[in-house]
Parts: sequence; C-alpha cells; structure tokens
Amino acid sequence: MTRLTRRGFTSLAAMAALSACGGVPAGSGSGPAPAPDPSLRPVPNSGYDQWVAAFRSRAASSGISNTTLDTAFRSAGFLPGVVERDRNQTEFKRSFEDYLNIVAGEARVTTGREKFRQFGGILSEIANRYGVPPEITCAIWGVESRFGARRGDISVISATSTLAYDGRRGDFFEAQLLAALRILERGDTSAGQLQGSWAGAMGHTQFIPTTYQAHAVDFRGDGRRDIWSEDPTDALASAAAYLSDSGWRRGVPWGLEVNAPSGLPVGRGTRRSVSSWASSGVTPARGGSLPALGDAALLRPDGSTGPAFLVSRNFDVILRYNNSENYALGVGYLASRIAGGPPLSASFGPDRYGLTVEDRRLLQERLTARGFDTGGTDGVIGPNTIEAIEAYQASAGLAVTGEPSQALLNTLR
Repeated sequence: MTRLTRRGFTSLAAMAALSACGGVPAGSGSGPAPAPDPSLRPVPNSGYDQWVAAFRSRAASSGISNTTLDTAFRSAGFLPGVVERDRNQTEFKRSFEDYLNIVAGEARVTTGREKFRQFGGILSEIANRYGVPPEITCAIWGVESRFGARRGDISVISATSTLAYDGRRGDFFEAQLLAALRILERGDTSAGQLQGSWAGAMGHTQFIPTTYQAHAVDFRGDGRRDIWSEDPTDALASAAAYLSDSGWRRGVPWGLEVNAPSGLPVGRGTRRSVSSWASSGVTPARGGSLPALGDAALLRPDGSTGPAFLVSRNFDVILRYNNSENYALGVGYLASRIAGGPPLSASFGPDRYGLTVEDRRLLQERLTARGFDTGGTDGVIGPNTIEAIEAYQASAGLAVTGEPSQALLNTLR
C-alpha cells in the first residue's frame, strides 16, 4: 500500500498495538501514568537544527506559511526518547487470551458501558450519519485511548520532526510533519494542543496526521476538527467516517463467536456463504441462528482449542484501522460486550507455562500479598508481574528467571 494511512503506520509501530490500546492494564505492565520521561523533552542538537532549517524551505514551497512554521517550531525540538523507541520496537508477543484481557477485560467493559451511556446520543447521531454501529465506534475509542484517558502528551511537531530528521523512515515522517503543520495552518488546534504518542498518533482515536487530513470531520460544524479536547465528538465521528470511507457496510455485523467442528478451513482467505457455514455445522456460540454476514470467514486465533469466530467483510474494514486480526477481534468483542453481550463462551486452555488465567491471577494476588507488587491482578503476565516474580525469587533464594510456573505458585501458598 503506497498511501500513508493508519494501516501503514501500524506496520511501523507494531510495538504500539498495545499502543493502539492506549497503554496496557496494570497487571500487564502499567499502573498509574508514569512520570514524564526526561528523554521526551527537547534537547540541543545541531544536526536537527540544520535539518529543520532546510525543511522549512520545503514546507514553505508546499504552502505552509512562515507564521505557522514559526509558531510550530517555537517550542519544538529534538526528542532523543522518540528515536530510542523507534529503534527498539521489539514486539512483546502475547497470546490472544492475553490480548483480549488487555483491550477488553472486565474493567474496560465496565468503563465502556458507562461511556456508551454517557455519550449514547452523540454515538447514535454518528451511527446514523456514517452507518457504523455506535458500539464499534465506542470500542475503537476504548482500545485506542482507554476512552480518552491516554491521548498522548508529546508534541506532534517535535516527534515527527525528530523522526523525519533521524531518517530511518524519513519520507514517511516528513509527510506526517507536513500534515501536522497543515492542521495548524487550517486552525483545527493550536501548536500547544497538538499532542499525541511518541510516533505522532493523536487524540481520542489516535489518528496519524495524514489520516487526520484525509478523514477527520467537523461533526458539529464549528469550523474545527478537534480530536484532542475533552469533548470526544469530532474524534468519534472521525473514526466512524474513516471506517465508512474504508468500505463499512451498513447493517452488517462485524462477526460473532461460533461453535465450529474441527477440520473446517480457517483464515480470511477462505470465505463461504453463511448458509454454507451453517450446513458445515457452524452455529452461534450462544445459540440461535447465524446472522446475515455475507461471505464470511472462520477464524481460530488461538488454534483448535480456543474460541472461534465467523467474521464478515466489515471485520476487514476494522483491519484498516490496525492490520492485526487480534486488534480487529478485540474491537469486535469489546463492541459486543459494550452493547450488553456476554463474555466468550469458549474457554482458553493453559498457557505455555501450564497456567490458566485463574492460576495467573492467583499468582499475582499471592505475590502482591507478599509485598511484591504486580500492578494488578488481571491474569496477564507483563513487565510488572515479571519484575515481581524476579524480586520474590531473589528474596527466597530461588533461581531468578522471572517466569511463572505451577511450582512457583505452590511456593507462594
């Protein structure tokens, strides 16, 4: 794909897929928002200054005024932490079960239902205009920024100019920087409010600047497409507009959990009519008949032992937001839960350590009770839990591996 879209961006920042989640829950490695990182503050860099001087000429020739350039770069600067993050994107591999616990755990569902009630009117208006179900738009909000709690606080001008200067993906980030400057030129927001993630994803629904330019909307007609403020209206409408522009089919569900016999073809490349799947023994996990999905695909993200899903072409549209099947399933599942649906019917087996989610939660509870804080008890083994395990192992004279196990759980009785 040659256009610079969110889809291309997520291939750049795979590590931020929990990015895209606006962070991860406490047990998986975060807790309260961390203190500001000094490496994300501008520092002197003569090479960067020279690059900016040359870039200003290119930007001016692209129609950016000197006033906008002066305002944008007045407080911008080189951010060493942004370069460090871009060069160290070692992806932390997570199981589908962990991913769902992160983006659609019970706490996120509870918050999502509260937000759905609070913003139900505007979400319905947006759904009427763009054809995207309100629970889908709300779920994207929840996955991307925890319903606005994690919108990002790094200068987009500083971040994108730093990465453009660094050069690893210079053309991509120079395009993002130019798009960000056009946002300021148009007056959608101020330079001080133009903030986002370390890689330039912005606002409640984490648009990159080029996607914002192409798809953001001024839903109330006040002259500004504001995805950054406390009011999420324009951000939610922009997310729905993006899905609509990407081919969302009004009235077609994203998919659902199903029971499926073993041996059936799986993957988005193998599609059948719903009647064909039904004749092959595929049924809704919670009973009833299969909905009208059009040509649908069967997915088994955790293999033959975990849950199965039958997904429509609208599932592929969600993938335009983030090209990860786990992401799209997370959005779809969270949307279903926000709308009042039940938890998954299928259960997950033991993980690679031989532990079920109940075992992992119990391990976190016992470590925390011993004074080794795991940052939460969500059953997701993340950095905080690993650090707690290491600290406990060291204190108990055990081999320090940081790995959970049934034996470790037993020693904590």
